Amino acid sequence: MSVIKTKLNEVIFSVLPIVILVLILSFTVVPLGTVLIFRFLIGSLLVTLGLTVFLFGVDLGITPLGGLTGKYLTETNKLWLVLLAGVIMGFFISLAEPGLLVLANQVETVTSGQITSIFVLIIVSIGLAVLLSFGFLRILYNVPLYKVLLVLYMIIFVLALFTSRAFLAISFDASGSTTGILAVPFILALSVGISRMKKDSKASEKDSFGLIAIASTGTIISVMLVSLLIKTNEFSSILVPVEVVSDGILTPFFSIIPEYLFESAMAILPLMGILCFVQKKLGSLTKRQRRRLITGIFYSFLGLFIFFIGINGGFMEVASNIGNQLASKPNPTLIIIFSFILGVVTIVAEPAVNVLTHQIEDVTSGYVKRNIVLITLAIGVGLAIVLSVIRILVPQVQLWHYLLPGYLISLGLMFFIPKLFVGIAFDAGGVATGPITATFILAFIQGAADAFEGADLLVDGFGMIAIVAMMPIITLEILGLFYRLNSLALERKVKDEQKS
Repeated sequence: MSVIKTKLNEVIFSVLPIVILVLILSFTVVPLGTVLIFRFLIGSLLVTLGLTVFLFGVDLGITPLGGLTGKYLTETNKLWLVLLAGVIMGFFISLAEPGLLVLANQVETVTSGQITSIFVLIIVSIGLAVLLSFGFLRILYNVPLYKVLLVLYMIIFVLALFTSRAFLAISFDASGSTTGILAVPFILALSVGISRMKKDSKASEKDSFGLIAIASTGTIISVMLVSLLIKTNEFSSILVPVEVVSDGILTPFFSIIPEYLFESAMAILPLMGILCFVQKKLGSLTKRQRRRLITGIFYSFLGLFIFFIGINGGFMEVASNIGNQLASKPNPTLIIIFSFILGVVTIVAEPAVNVLTHQIEDVTSGYVKRNIVLITLAIGVGLAIVLSVIRILVPQVQLWHYLLPGYLISLGLMFFIPKLFVGIAFDAGGVATGPITATFILAFIQGAADAFEGADLLVDGFGMIAIVAMMPIITLEILGLFYRLNSLALERKVKDEQKS
């Protein structure tokens, strides 16, 4: 019960700031109406309950399953099996990631079915799976992470020259969405087991970071490659109307139950296959262990289902409506201010960010305080949402105007910071793009893009997750740079004292 209570508190702290902001706006500058507000409150309750149950299931069954799989791969000591397992497991874990499922559904909705959700899921999952396997190779052969990332992002920059604006936004958004609350713990658990296969050295702290960063580049590359094979890059874009309809408060929730019951089952079912594989190969799981893993997977399915009902029944509808109304006002100052506040409260309340900040403080032996990291990330993500809104308000500003210099800066900083910070910084992008970012803020941006004349819903409505994923890389690398400079200063001071 204590674990569930802890998860519940984390999720409440994540969702509650959004609820407060919405209520304040509803009673001041953005009237939403009674029906929509009640739907939002019910949706928020379901999102809170769903995420709590889902995260409990991940800790109970899915993360241990990743650890057991890594253990089996370690014991086999067969490279081909490690790579094959990386591809298979990476594919199915990506398919079950809630953030990616939401993004894929949004892409299908906005393009009126021209780009289907299953198409997005398969392409993105293939890319993540292949690069996850490649990340295993990097760990086993001790290839420096900064060299791998440099090559991968050079490939991305070249492909970006031939990728349409719409697919560019979708590819980077998919990268941030797929490394979320399910994929991250599973991949990290795998990396611990894989690192034990290294024959020339023990697993190091550096191998705990970077695997997610490498895997996420695969999603970008795969979507870009597919865009080059599609003959047309012109898609008609439309957003589901945000006006309140008179079909009752609870009707939208009940009407989508069959659809998302099936979708949740299809997302979680492959994990049972992985469990059966582990049981067959290891053959040493006790009855209690099997029951625990199965229970965890069931809780993950139940939580995912409840989460989807809450998100699609009322939560995202309000976000779209707020973005639509704020973008329609003649003075853009209000939407810019709200965007910054939304980004700040979202990242501060994100449970994974709190874990990351504690981890950084531990790794740097308390030299880099978690509060400094948290404030820096909050400002960075707040600015990222503002930059996304500016793309809508100023049609001349394109996504690559942000991503190209941003990633060039981040790649350049890799050569001047401690290598540990390289993995931490690039992994932080996936942490920042949590379930609230992939749902509420995404719908908010799309609502604004739909309302503002001159904005393209497909091009400008996506790309926000990409910017949010980029900002933590830069901010944490800058912190790493300060950490290195201060460390060098301390070393010089010690040497001077010894000489004297």
